[in-house]
Amino acid sequence: MALETARLVAQSHACSSRLPQEERRAWAKLSLLANRRMLDGTEESRHRVAHQDFMWRMRVIDELGPDDTDPDWSPQALAADTLAALTLTPERAAALAPGWRDFPVEDILRLRRHKNLTAHLERLVGHLAPGPLREQLVTWTGTRRLLP
Repeated sequence: MALETARLVAQSHACSSRLPQEERRAWAKLSLLANRRMLDGTEESRHRVAHQDFMWRMRVIDELGPDDTDPDWSPQALAADTLAALTLTPERAAALAPGWRDFPVEDILRLRRHKNLTAHLERLVGHLAPGPLREQLVTWTGTRRLLP
């Protein structure tokens, strides 16, 4: 509970437009560190922490700008980290999506996790130069719309 409180307090400071940008980035980093410390070895926590990590990094990149000297604020690093967290290809996820209602709960949750882990991709695509990495994310944005 204390880590979650620290994460949220740090996020609120990072969002304060009254603070200088570097101070906001320091608070944003603290929020990330608190989030990452919440890993408890379960698959559920791994997905929750990854989702919060990706969404927070995207928000900081959007609001404070990218910083390619820090992997937490680098759009390319965020794209690579996102793709590494996914266990399905976009083609496989798209092929499974139409019949999801007939699947066991665990398979539905797997598709749902992929949808959650890719929630930031439409915004991230705008921060990437044309190329294979960007194209993979564009493919996932289309696939994401099909997932439960």
